[in-house]
Amino acid sequence: MHESRSRALGALYGLAIGDALGMPTQSLPRAEIVARYGPLVGGFRPGPARHPLAAGLPPGTVTDDTEQAVLLARLLVAGDGEVDAAALARDLLGWEESMRARGSLDLLGPSTRQALAALAAGTDAAEAGRHGVTNGAAMRVAPVGIATSSRDPRLLEDRVVAASRLTHNTGVALAGAAAVAAAVSAGIDGEPLPAAIRRAVAAAADVAARINWATGLVAGLPQSQVIGTVSRLVGTSLATQESVPAAFAVAAAVSGDPWLACRTAASLGGDCDTIAAMTGAICGACHGEDMFPVGARAAVARVNGLDFGPLADDLLAIRNTAHD
Repeated sequence: MHESRSRALGALYGLAIGDALGMPTQSLPRAEIVARYGPLVGGFRPGPARHPLAAGLPPGTVTDDTEQAVLLARLLVAGDGEVDAAALARDLLGWEESMRARGSLDLLGPSTRQALAALAAGTDAAEAGRHGVTNGAAMRVAPVGIATSSRDPRLLEDRVVAASRLTHNTGVALAGAAAVAAAVSAGIDGEPLPAAIRRAVAAAADVAARINWATGLVAGLPQSQVIGTVSRLVGTSLATQESVPAAFAVAAAVSGDPWLACRTAASLGGDCDTIAAMTGAICGACHGEDMFPVGARAAVARVNGLDFGPLADDLLAIRNTAHD
């Protein structure tokens, strides 16, 4: 139990640490990141002035990736592993209002916003997410992987779909979310990163070939070449078929050091806060919380008011109940 708890905390802290590392670099081109921070982001930095989303945010601040993952985790706990679509819609809208109240410009993504608008206009919940192809489902799905064992792939798939279809009910978006959830789940089950990636590919359907290609592309590359290769060839947009394979490519290329993997992903440019969040969740689940610096864990907890211990325990309780 101690090891699975460490891995669950690793997934949650990894998600938040990657997200916070990518907060100041998100949406920036790679060249501007190099000019500001050097070839590799070294640690938490404040949101730069005039940044389109993160201007003035303190170092270590997380973005929508972590906040929506926590929102989803709480719904999973409340529903004993099930996600109520109406509650998800309500909580996502409430989250966006809270972000507006805080003066943030980092609001709902395009797929989620479109789906919730359709729902408000009377579209059935099963149809509202039919155009959602971006990475919003994959970025927040890690708690599903914590709450569900990879040894029950049918239950894992069902829970991924239930957590995602309201806003991202397309083959590519569901496949990206399934890949991340499967890798996190395998890590919690004690599997090493290469095996977790194989689980992800098996679950990834429409994105499987892209993950295989992207991880193969970086195999054997020196660390100094990983960022350029992923950013130029795999892509770093918020499209699921770019950002999810990019996260797996970085995780595979920097497999033994989750902190370095998160810093690498945060240095990519584009939607790199989300890519780093997914990378961190995958690597953290496979390695455990102790592979992230104590100071980094303490910083994201303090700056954002996060307490992952009870949440990890509650998600693991759901996981264990399913197999009692």
